[in-house]
Amino acid sequence: MGWLDREQTIAPPGFNRWLVPPAALAVHLCIGQAYATSVYKTALVKHFGASLTEIGVIFSIAIVMLGLSAAIMGTWVDKNGPRKAMFTSAVFWASGFVVGSLGIFSGQLWLVYLGYGFIGGIGLGIGYISPVSTLIKWFPDRPGLATGMAIMGFGGGALIASPVSTALLKMYDPNSGAKGWVASGDSVGKLFLTLAVVYLAYMMFGAFTIKVPAEGWRPAGFDPSKVKAAKLITTDNVSAVNAVKTRQFWLVWVALFCNVTAGIGILEQAAPMIQDFFRQSDGVSLVSAAVASGFVGLLSIGNMSGRFAWSATSDTTGRKRIYMVFLGIGAVLYTVLALAGSTTTFLYVALAFVIISFYGGGFATAPAYLRDLFGTFQVGAIHGRLLTAWSAAGIAGPLIVNAFLDAQGKPGQLTAGSYQPALLTMVGLLIIGFVANLLVKPVDARFHEPRPDQVRNDEPAMEA
Repeated sequence: MGWLDREQTIAPPGFNRWLVPPAALAVHLCIGQAYATSVYKTALVKHFGASLTEIGVIFSIAIVMLGLSAAIMGTWVDKNGPRKAMFTSAVFWASGFVVGSLGIFSGQLWLVYLGYGFIGGIGLGIGYISPVSTLIKWFPDRPGLATGMAIMGFGGGALIASPVSTALLKMYDPNSGAKGWVASGDSVGKLFLTLAVVYLAYMMFGAFTIKVPAEGWRPAGFDPSKVKAAKLITTDNVSAVNAVKTRQFWLVWVALFCNVTAGIGILEQAAPMIQDFFRQSDGVSLVSAAVASGFVGLLSIGNMSGRFAWSATSDTTGRKRIYMVFLGIGAVLYTVLALAGSTTTFLYVALAFVIISFYGGGFATAPAYLRDLFGTFQVGAIHGRLLTAWSAAGIAGPLIVNAFLDAQGKPGQLTAGSYQPALLTMVGLLIIGFVANLLVKPVDARFHEPRPDQVRNDEPAMEA
């Protein structure tokens, strides 16, 4: 398997660095399907005779495994390079769908937990971190732009997966034309098998086209000494082991956890939520299942565009200030959504779009935030450890929303008022995250790695 080694991926002289983002996007667009799970959530509730919380656990396990595998495998990814990491991610992600489909066909929910949640979640984590840190190395002059380019693919994955999944469910289910149709479990199982084949092929394309820069490479005209332009940006380096000992790491962890918990609760419930917000007194929603599916796709646009636009903007504003926007203005928008979101569909959609753009922006800006605070030495491994905040949020967000909703009634009976307790809880979390971000200061010098005796002319190696 030597063809997967880092040495086989080193770019030749004159290689155009703009050919790397498409390879990164190939992986992130596939694993971003995780945000489209709400499309078949109601179908799984009916198929297994389970509650929203029990089905929501599938998504939560996947997100937990994403964070854990990113944290545990971050150093492995640094050492072995992006091609081997992306190949491994593709195998786990596709296998997760296959095992999950067996669980659906056999009526065994635990197999879906094991497949899509556990096995697929490992693929999510490894796939998420491998192209991110590689792009930072290709774009040391614009780290926010680089991380935004990579991570926007994850946000946009549902934009493709949502309508494609809906179309496939209709094709596989002979009763799709019935009034009030809910997809059958058999059609969801076939959907899983189809996604396994398609995603495996596309992720392999990314794995075999990714390139890393040669040692000492830098963009034409780039001077690393000019990168330090703000108080929080260091030219020193902190190891991953020492980074987790700093207060700054945990403050950013809390800020990311709060931002993700708030957003993930909405994303995981996106399709039924908009129908519930506009449910009439006779129990019929003004929003059809097809429109709700389109809404999920629209949120994906917000998620994807926010990742690129907000992260690129942070190169100018600074990471701390952009996080103040995500958390501070985000708290205000959540309050308006909870109290007035059901007045018009335009207001609801506009609020949700901006909120989810903040959610995506928080993810995309985080690697550059870490680079500013801890340097480039082991930013990939530090990023992996930070993603445990995502794991924790993957449990907290859906649990908060689903627990409140299960207490309010059953799917098909919920209204906008049913969501107020959960949304106002998210406002409190965002305020906590805002305060944590305010407390972030430069890392103390005692955590810095010793500087080399001689001046280095290249960017310090941080990952493969």
